[in-house]
Amino acid sequence: MASSAGLALCGQALVVRGGSRFLATTTASSDDDSLFTYDCSTAEKTSQENKGEDGQPVEKGSDTILASTFSKSGSYFALTDDSKRLILFRTKPWQCLSVRTVVRRCTALTFTASEEKVLVADKSGDVYSFSVLEPHGCGKLELGHLSMLLDVAVSPDDRYVLTADRDEKIRVSWALAPHNIESFCLGHTEFVSRIFVVPDHPELLLSSSGDCTLRLWDYRHGQELHCCHLTSLQEPAGPWSDKRFAASRISYWSRDSCVALLCDSVPVVYVFQLDAPRRQLVYRQQLSFQHRVWDVAFEESQGLWVLQDCRDAPLVLCRPVDGRWQPVPENATGKRVCTHLRGNWAMLEGSAGVDNGFSSLYKATFDNMTTYLKKKEERLQQQLRKKRPKNPSPGPNGQAKKHTTGKCTWNTHTEISPTGHTCDSLHKKQDIYQQLRGLPSSFQVYTPFPPSH
Repeated sequence: MASSAGLALCGQALVVRGGSRFLATTTASSDDDSLFTYDCSTAEKTSQENKGEDGQPVEKGSDTILASTFSKSGSYFALTDDSKRLILFRTKPWQCLSVRTVVRRCTALTFTASEEKVLVADKSGDVYSFSVLEPHGCGKLELGHLSMLLDVAVSPDDRYVLTADRDEKIRVSWALAPHNIESFCLGHTEFVSRIFVVPDHPELLLSSSGDCTLRLWDYRHGQELHCCHLTSLQEPAGPWSDKRFAASRISYWSRDSCVALLCDSVPVVYVFQLDAPRRQLVYRQQLSFQHRVWDVAFEESQGLWVLQDCRDAPLVLCRPVDGRWQPVPENATGKRVCTHLRGNWAMLEGSAGVDNGFSSLYKATFDNMTTYLKKKEERLQQQLRKKRPKNPSPGPNGQAKKHTTGKCTWNTHTEISPTGHTCDSLHKKQDIYQQLRGLPSSFQVYTPFPPSH
């Protein structure tokens, strides 16, 4: 799956990634102008050079960053790239701790709440765990699906591992014994693109899918609580109104229980409010942008940061004003971060026109039964024409023989003459009948004679 530019926030630490590089800075209002940059193409080689976890040679990738995330406290940051590597960082101060090789290209990753492990989901449907305390330790296979995994999450108490796959399923497994499945959350009709466990309501799960829905679950019991159809919220005049789309990001703001939903290739951010007591989502508004939105993330102290494909204003801050979310004038922090992004714009330029690869995940249907039945009918008609006599001879009184599909009938109104012509005619009729029915020539067919006049 291709990967566009991405944004990650934890506390006041902000990371923007694009291509094989990322830059990290802070959103603090102090004069701290520190900037950390990293390029995966210059990453150190591992001891398993050009080999995967199974020891087999791996093809060289493009070093593009596929997924990244912070740990809960923000002390660690991890990413996976197209060269099948997992790179772990310490953030205080920024330092690369390890570069490890994974078996398959990864689609998502997350830290456990205890920050002892990082879980990595890959294209083959497996989840591996890598130790954070032992940065150079090998990965351990935890669980597997029969289809591609698109996201992975962990419950706030580390009891459950939640995985979303291409086959419309969300699985809830025990963390200590992943072969034990607690429940399935079933209801989506297309691939499940993103899942998110609500931090201040740990029993609730948000999920998005290629079926253009945002759903709320009681995931421990596999119960769907609420479903929002995004197509009913679109403005008909939008150029994307007739397109299929999937959510590429679910972000949550615990201050006002707000949920921001960003859909792939759509310059709109949907804003919902979680009504936890009533177990439902309340739609609030749409935030429309003139440029493509790459990613969004909430910062608890400021609001919603929006990363967009615009060199003049790559990062926009939105806040609620009189109950409505809207972009606010650029402050000192925004100016400083935007200056860093403009200085590293080559990092983001390659993400223009690149989607998240969801378009290839939709189910494709093929109606080959109609073609099959048509060809079968043509074949049967052709066989029938070959078996049917070209010039059926008329009867003795000038009456022609009657032929119908699949059977043959004759009208015989002649008397038995001593010359035996009637018997010869009968034998010919038997031969024709046997040929049409596919009977052996020795098989005798009884045809009654009409009464003689």
